[in-house]
Amino acid sequence: MKPVPRLADTSEIQTLVQEFLRRESEDSFRRLYRACTPRLYQFALRVTGRNTNDANDVVQEAWVRAVERLHEFRWKSAFTTWLTGIALNCSRELNRRRPEPGVQPNTEALLATARPIPEKVDLETAIGFLPAGYRTVLILHDIEGFQHDEIAELLDIEVGSSKSQLSRARASVRTMLTQNGSMEYLDE
Repeated sequence: MKPVPRLADTSEIQTLVQEFLRRESEDSFRRLYRACTPRLYQFALRVTGRNTNDANDVVQEAWVRAVERLHEFRWKSAFTTWLTGIALNCSRELNRRRPEPGVQPNTEALLATARPIPEKVDLETAIGFLPAGYRTVLILHDIEGFQHDEIAELLDIEVGSSKSQLSRARASVRTMLTQNGSMEYLDE
């Protein structure tokens, strides 16, 4: 998987944020929401294991928190990176409220979990079957384009843990796709 370039903050996004802060303009918020939400929703959908209800909840809660804290944002990172971090925290809180089995020690144990893997698996489905920790690191690194040091900071883990979880996540996805004859989805 090749990382998707992160959505760079444009001057338009900065202008919309500043306009919203100055005037609390509903129009500027709507435009900001429309500019950022499609990518944010895709991120939320992936980290929630393709659960559309959870993804919608994560996006909604992320925006609520972002608006509450927008006056504190100092542009030390891209707005979209900051918003993604908020969505990630919302997703992690959601996962804590509904615990799933812990990180599996190996691929075979992962594949033997209670959720049966469908006969035909595409890449998105395989990612959705990963335990939350593996899935989050894989999405942040391989899809969103974050570096391991950024992931470690976002998740409050060591850089080595990020690298290890990514390696295990890739191996698990590869195994699921191989066992289901879907290797054409892998592009490393």
